Amino acid sequence: MTSSQVLIGIALIVALAVGCQVVASLLRVPAILLLLPAGFTAGALTDDVNPEKLLGAAFSPLVSLAVAVILYDAGLGLDLRHLKGHNRRVVIRLLWLGALVTWASAALAAVPILSMSLSAAVMLGAILVVSGPTVVGPLLGFIRPAERLQRVLVWEGALIDPLGGILGALVFHAVLASGQHGVGSQLAKFTGSAAVGLAGGAVGAALLWLLLRRLALGEVLGTTVQLAVVVAVAAACDAFRDDTGLIAAVVTGMALANLPGLDIPARRPFFETLVSLTIGLLFIGISATVTPQSLRHVVLPALGLVAVLVLLVRPLVALLATVRTDVPYRERWFIGWMAPRGIVAAATASTFSVSLVKAGVGGAQKILPATFIVIVATVMVYGLTALPVARFLGVRRSARSRPLLVGGQPWVVELGRALRSAGLDVLMWAGLEQQRRSITEAGLALAPGELLAAATGAGAELEGITDVLLLTDEDDFNALALMTLRERVEGPVHRLEPPAGSYGVVAPYTGGEALFAPGLNRPELARRYADGARIVARQVGGGLPDGHDTLFLVRPDGRLSAVTDGSAPVPAGGDIAILLTPPATPR
Repeated sequence: MTSSQVLIGIALIVALAVGCQVVASLLRVPAILLLLPAGFTAGALTDDVNPEKLLGAAFSPLVSLAVAVILYDAGLGLDLRHLKGHNRRVVIRLLWLGALVTWASAALAAVPILSMSLSAAVMLGAILVVSGPTVVGPLLGFIRPAERLQRVLVWEGALIDPLGGILGALVFHAVLASGQHGVGSQLAKFTGSAAVGLAGGAVGAALLWLLLRRLALGEVLGTTVQLAVVVAVAAACDAFRDDTGLIAAVVTGMALANLPGLDIPARRPFFETLVSLTIGLLFIGISATVTPQSLRHVVLPALGLVAVLVLLVRPLVALLATVRTDVPYRERWFIGWMAPRGIVAAATASTFSVSLVKAGVGGAQKILPATFIVIVATVMVYGLTALPVARFLGVRRSARSRPLLVGGQPWVVELGRALRSAGLDVLMWAGLEQQRRSITEAGLALAPGELLAAATGAGAELEGITDVLLLTDEDDFNALALMTLRERVEGPVHRLEPPAGSYGVVAPYTGGEALFAPGLNRPELARRYADGARIVARQVGGGLPDGHDTLFLVRPDGRLSAVTDGSAPVPAGGDIAILLTPPATPR
């Protein structure tokens, strides 16, 4: 290829990768639903986006290293300390029982349906075990299932990625070892490959633990060090023993997430940006290598395999995982109707299939196109049917707002009680133990853990947070938290207005509208409350009482509308107003 063709090809891949992710975000659908068809179409229309021609022999090693970075990031999410309560039993069953049943069933079905060897079918079954939060999360955000149901499915999606990555890597080496003559040599090859990956993971985890704990690395440099160590360890393992770098990468991530004395931040924006871009580039590139000719004889059999997975295997997994638990039968059925395949499945299929084809494993050339069909089909099936199924089963959560109130002062606790009396499911967070006790004594739900973990990412999905209200006495904390959270929470994030003319670390240059009417800032609100003003909920009815300040309106459908210094919602019949009463002793 000429240099012009290479430049055009790289530009097209980057543009398609980022463009698909932007459009998917606007449409609120999993990005992979657009990435795979876009890459496939581009690869069929032009050779300029074919990474095998752009990169030559470097394509396969680069894919392996990219998958290693993705699996390392997935491993960082495998912190079992955050999985507590009765849901732990259901999730753990979904993981180990689900993995075994799905692996065995998919492998046994793939042999006759796809006409592939048992070795290739066993590899395909291990690949199709994984689901992934990048697919499940957007679907659940759209469906809004019951809180417990959402917790179980989000945890399953977050944990199955790294575990499935390890299973896939181990099965891959077992399949390669099975080609050796003699049981002893097969066992030695498999054990050697697993040992190399585990040793690499231990070295990577130890090195990162020392670097991140002992050195004062900032966010950018800390992310750069993580990337360098993961790539170096994965590359070294792959160079010593083919495709052992994936085991090393996921073990490194899992170890860091659970090692004592090292707290991985809830937000890793630089690393998350890097992983997001890697995912987009990887799947445009992978799907561009899937040709229409390779799909011609695989589409119908692969759809038959999808039918087996969706109609038989997943319901069986849900039944086994929830047997002898208090999970209602309607929720059990919905768990049995939510298992889309995602990014790790496509990445591992691309990585392993090339080596298996070279090793002469029968039917290995069908692994990647079959995985491609399964991913697209399962995302479409669950994406189009999960909402009506949830409605039919009656397992959707109310569309009412669920605000997170940050702060534990007496007036904030009273505001939480008023919002709860208006029919909202209120969640609160406070940093001081005394304030946390006050919240609990008031009968309000208390968000566990750190604020960022509770309000962003999987935490927001688990708790169903729709609004964040920053109400602490620390204006700088409110301002800094606003800057951090408003890019991470889909719903509105508001803070109290600081005192007029104040100077802080970032306030007042944080943008956005401050809570409540002009002049009703933090010290003024605290002063009125100290003088006897109280926060109450009243039906709007024929109007609002004189002398009361409106703080919020709760609409009949449960939506929360805040009064800000730039806008005031207009009350209407059926609304419930959250009001600040006049002080008992006016000054």
